[in-house]
Parts: sequence; C-alpha cells; structure tokens
Amino acid sequence: MERLERARRRSGAAPVDGPAVLYAPTRNGLAIAAANRVALALGLAPGLALADARARAPDMRTDEHRPDDDAALLRSLAVACERWTPLVALDPPDGLMLDVTGCAHLFGGEAGLLRDVVVWCRSAGFSARVALAGTPDAAGALARFGKGGIVPAGDEAEALRPLPVATLRLAKDERRSLALAGLKNLGDLADLPGPALTARFGAGLTERLHRVLGRDDLRITPLRPPPAIHEDARFAEPLAHHEAILAALGDLAGRAAIRLEAAGQGGRRFEAMFFRSDGGARRLSVTTGRPSRDPRAILRLFHETLDALADPLDPGFGFDLIRFAVSATEPLGQAQPALDGERPQEETLAELVDRLTARFGSDRVLRFRFEDTHDPVRASRLARVADAGRADADGSAPADGEPQSRPLQLFDPPQPIETLAETPDGPPLRFRWRRAQHRVVRAEGPERIAPEWWRAPGRPTRDYYRVEDDEGRRFWLYRDGLYGRETGEPRWYLHGLFA
Repeated sequence: MERLERARRRSGAAPVDGPAVLYAPTRNGLAIAAANRVALALGLAPGLALADARARAPDMRTDEHRPDDDAALLRSLAVACERWTPLVALDPPDGLMLDVTGCAHLFGGEAGLLRDVVVWCRSAGFSARVALAGTPDAAGALARFGKGGIVPAGDEAEALRPLPVATLRLAKDERRSLALAGLKNLGDLADLPGPALTARFGAGLTERLHRVLGRDDLRITPLRPPPAIHEDARFAEPLAHHEAILAALGDLAGRAAIRLEAAGQGGRRFEAMFFRSDGGARRLSVTTGRPSRDPRAILRLFHETLDALADPLDPGFGFDLIRFAVSATEPLGQAQPALDGERPQEETLAELVDRLTARFGSDRVLRFRFEDTHDPVRASRLARVADAGRADADGSAPADGEPQSRPLQLFDPPQPIETLAETPDGPPLRFRWRRAQHRVVRAEGPERIAPEWWRAPGRPTRDYYRVEDDEGRRFWLYRDGLYGRETGEPRWYLHGLFA
C-alpha cells in the first residue's frame, strides 16, 4: 500500500487521478519523499526538489510526509489484519506480513484468502499487492517487486529468478557493485557458486538471497504472541446491536471454557476483539486475580469494562467478526463445593477485586506487597493486585493469638518524643508526645534494626520497643543510635501506633 494513500486517509482528502507527492525537509530544502504512480511517470521521483517538481507539474497535490503517523496507521492496520490470523508482523515502511499457516481453508482456500484481503483493503481505501509463498521473505519479494499471486511451497526459487537484485533491499553501493559485475536479477545471483558469491560480495548478501529464494525459512516475529486459546465468530450480517454483540461474546466465552476445562487450565487474561465491516478493529481485555473458566463471571467483567469506557464501543456498520482469546492461563483443577452450598470467602473477594479492576483499571486497585527486608520503612509497598503473588497477602501476618509485632500505619517522618528512662539503654518509663504525658506500664524489646548500609550509609542503629501506657494505648518507639558506641545522647522517636 502506498504512503500517498495513508496520507490521504490521514487528512480525509478525496482520491486524486493526477500527480501527488509527499515532501520532507532536507539539507537543501524541501524534497519529494514519496510519489504516486502518475507522478513517477512524470519523472517526479523521490529526492527531487519540491520547487523543481512544482515547475514540472504545477497542478500536483502535495502533503507533508509524517513517518510517525504512517507508522501508527500501519500498526492499526496490523491489528485489523488479525481477522485472518493472529500472527501479524510489520514490514515497514508500507507492508505487513501474515503467517496464514492452517488458516486458508476458513476463506475457501488460498485463492479465496488473497481475494478476501484485496477486497477488504479496497473497502478500507487502500490498494494492495498480495502474495502467498512458503516463506515470508519470498512472499514479500513477490508482493513488492513482482506481480504477487500464489507460489507453491518449494517453487520460490524458480518464480523469483526474474526479479531485480533490488529485491534483496541492498545499499546503493552494493547495487552498483552488482550492476558493474553484470548481475541484474536474482537468477544471475542464484547461478553463481555460493562460496564465490560470498567471497566477492559478503555473507550478508548470500543470506538474504537464500531467504528470498526460499532456501532458508526465517519465521516472522508477530506483534503479539499468539493466544493460548481463541474462538472466532463470523457473521454474514454484521452485528450492530449491543445485546446481540454481548450474546455472541458470551457464546464464545462458553466455547473457550470447554477447551480450558479439557486442558485442566484456567484463564488469567481474556481479550475480546471486535472487527468492523469497514476495516476498524477494537480490542478489550480483562484480567482475573486467580485462574477462572466461568463464562458468566468473565462476561460480567466485560460488562464492567464496556460500561466504564470513556470511548464507547462503536459498531459503525456492524461487526462481521468477533474473537474471544485467552492470552494467559494457569493450571486449575475441579472446584470442591462446600457442604452448606456457600461460596468460599476467598472466591467472593477475588470476584469483587476482578470487577473493581475491570471498572476502574488495574492501576487503581492496589494491595500491600511485603518486601524481603528488615527495614520497617521498606517492609511493604503498594502494588497492583494483578502483579501481587499469593504469598504477598500474609507475608508478615502473626500466628493465631499472637499480638501484631509491628503497626500497620507508620509516621513519615517519625515523630520526636521526650522520654524518661531508668538507664540510657533501657526502655522509657514515660514519654511526652504532642504535649501529652504517657506513663509506660508494659514494654517489650528491644528489637535492634541496623540500617541497610547500601541504601542509607551512616544512619545509626535503632532499638525498637512496643510499649503500652496506663490507658491501654500501644505505641512503637525507637531509640536512634546505640548509647556509648554511636552517640552519647540518643534521641527517641514514635514510629507507629497499634490499633
């Protein structure tokens, strides 16, 4: 597909029959970056100064070349091309690679698949030259420098022999060297002995030649890894009503749940892709805190997501394809129901968290995650529920009947207090905090915590005490610095309150 077509679609301009070019700034001023076929026939080739091009064709249409916008549009087209296969890769600046292995029968064979691609591209406002071959490089060469079409696997070398050496995408000096040697097409290169070709022009050219001729098969790297499970629903009459769309999505979720159960798996991430008949595509995803294959629960999460969308799902003229995919799975055995018929509290809480995540986003549903450190300031941090492991929930929970060793809420920074103690290195008898006196009746400690020297070099050691005053209020205090070794007058601080 041509860059001119992408620029026209970007600006909303109508198609033109005359010359049209894209220009970009260079060191010598504005120059042509791309041109349509009419402009090329007039000699308006890329690199020509825009002023000279205007002199030759005063009526030509011009537009600024914006590579970033073109790249974004190409990525959006790659998403839309997932209607044929989930394995789609970019072939910049103006191409896409699709791995359609095992997909052609869904479209009436390979010829039907290519015809469907061409018709869809035309309906979306793009011209396309498509080719199908046994290897990606061979198909790309046929589409860019040949007539396209279908080449049976194994016949790539013979079909590509007439193509020019520019098919290999060589640098200008490499093309000049080949031309001086009288090598004009791939057949000329293929007839040369491999060692001689490598010795004369380098191993890189030989490797590219073997890939293009189908001798080496280098698979594409898709934009997204293929999902573990996916189910598709195609409609002869596109769906435009919200209820019908959700019903179709629920049916796909049920079919995926059967496959998950057969594999003993549960999904953690689910995706729904909606392909519009006019070429647009929209992807929605939901995650769960634990493996699930309950279609009704999953569909409720998509309900929450759809209701919270700032940009509502617009079917346009209708969706002709809906895909439900399970992109992340984990082992999940059969659930044992309770004797009283009640659902376990953990399942109810997990379902609530999943619904909150679907409505507000994973970045807004957080939990405390315990860190492997003795520093109380860094002992926990907020993390997304979707990223927190199962062990994070009770990383420092006390045993049954045991008091909490540390308060849940800490002061930042710790509050300075005035204390009175029997000995300089003993617990306080009383302390003053915020103009109020507290008489200590019970004290437990010290818990000596040294600083992490690689994070806080020079910070003194702390002796922490859990104390209780005569009114039953419990505090977490610490003495900053070891008496006689790190300081002669240690100061006291209140770091937290027990509930």
